Amino acid sequence: MKNLKATLLSFIGLSAVLLAGCNDKLTVLDPKGPQAQRQADDTMLLITLMGGIVITVVVILIFMLFKYRASKQSADYEPPHIHGHWLVETIMIGIPVIIVVFLSVVSVKSNYIVENIPQGYEDQEPLVIYASSSDWKWHFSYPEQGIETVNYVYIPANRPVEFKLYSFGPITSFWIPQLGGQKYAMSDMVTTLNLAADNPGEFWGRNANFSGRGTAENIFDVKAMTAKEFDEWVTEVHETADPITEEKFDELLEPGHLGKSTYTGTHLEFSPAPHHEHHDDEAAEDHSSHE
Repeated sequence: MKNLKATLLSFIGLSAVLLAGCNDKLTVLDPKGPQAQRQADDTMLLITLMGGIVITVVVILIFMLFKYRASKQSADYEPPHIHGHWLVETIMIGIPVIIVVFLSVVSVKSNYIVENIPQGYEDQEPLVIYASSSDWKWHFSYPEQGIETVNYVYIPANRPVEFKLYSFGPITSFWIPQLGGQKYAMSDMVTTLNLAADNPGEFWGRNANFSGRGTAENIFDVKAMTAKEFDEWVTEVHETADPITEEKFDELLEPGHLGKSTYTGTHLEFSPAPHHEHHDDEAAEDHSSHE
């Protein structure tokens, strides 16, 4: 009985500690775009499912502890030998199988959705932005607008954005929690991440993969604005910013932390992105043939 009380007290104490940290809303559960909304829904589904499993197991545990606790028996007492019960074994095997199948279907369906153009934006042409990382900063190139920014990115709200990701150094992970999940940026290929912001707002992004001592500060700001504000920003940049040069870009690639900066033109003109794209079968075949 003492062990039972200790177990219950420990469980109550752990629950109190976990609930105490739930005052502030988690960023990943405060989605501002369709991709993030899908992932937040899946996260809540998993939390609910796992919570139900935990509660069920705890209830069964308490029941078993009470029902089969030690009792006074004669010295020669021998408990009866019980063979397996088909119904119990079916439940024990069947329920986990059903859970795994259900989660597999949900995961595959969600993965297909978040890898494509966000739902509700299929009829719009996405804005293409090349997001490349270096130690320890982010470079955003707008080939259509002829603009390059460092450590911040402006995007139009209510329009799909296609981020082309790669790295000038170690593998990093591009992540804007309120707009969608993370994806790796590598030095030898381009990966694509489709996102969208449903409304104007300010968010934050970061490198979610450890890439050296400066990883903690490898962050960037994200601002979603109306289409008119975005066009005005593009015009303002072309009127006020200096052009990006190869010499300046080489300076930016040096390891270290920088503030925000803006340039006209992009480094893609003299330092293009890798030719091979993830999920591009033709490029993969060319790459294999070259090797």
